[in-house]
Amino acid sequence: MFKKHEMVPSREMDRPMHLWRYGTFGLPVLVFPSAAGMAHEWEAHGMVDALGDLIDAGKLKLYCTESNVAEAWTRRENPAPWRIQRHQAYERYVVNELTPFIREDCRSDSIPIAVTGTSLGAFYSANFCLKHPTIFRWALCMSGRYDTSWLTDGFNSSDVYFNNPMAFVPNLSGPTLEQIRQLVHLVLVCGQGKWEDGNIEDTRAMAGLLDAKGISHECDLWGQDVAHEWTWWKRQARHHLLRLIAAND
Repeated sequence: MFKKHEMVPSREMDRPMHLWRYGTFGLPVLVFPSAAGMAHEWEAHGMVDALGDLIDAGKLKLYCTESNVAEAWTRRENPAPWRIQRHQAYERYVVNELTPFIREDCRSDSIPIAVTGTSLGAFYSANFCLKHPTIFRWALCMSGRYDTSWLTDGFNSSDVYFNNPMAFVPNLSGPTLEQIRQLVHLVLVCGQGKWEDGNIEDTRAMAGLLDAKGISHECDLWGQDVAHEWTWWKRQARHHLLRLIAAND
């Protein structure tokens, strides 16, 4: 399998950002890491190997970026207003710096990019897809939490609001909503077994909000033996990415 480690220059983050890319041809899929935030997370946990035949066959190209999730969300030593600004910087990196890098690598300045992730990576995937539908057309969100209010210690602002899908989706309207309806599809997946408490409820609630707004989506709840762990995410990713490939063939 072709793989390459890159350091993507980022003025927004004020440092180069780690990126692992896998494959030479196929649908571009941007992978957001979980709370670990590491670019090599999917390879370390066997996710890349689980999709290896699809990558080698030129069906998929994976772009696994690092995140600043600890800086922005999970560590609370710094005040919430500062932390949400760090997330805003990361969003600008993804949209203004990483997206052009991916499109240049794909030799297309307009190719749609799919997004995926597990746990907090699922939130990132849904959030980017709903906020930037002309770039990210399809999101596979596995075992996600979509209400970020519990991460901001009660602090609220317009920046917090627009990075909380459970808050802003109910108020989508007009041309913004119509564009999302026309362009995007979200797949919300969650097991119903160990360590999925909260994720099941958020997955169902997020699906309900998307349904109420007429936004294309699928809610796929797996069985009570399906836990919040990589063994199951490998199966879920393969199942749904195969369906995406078939739909685009």
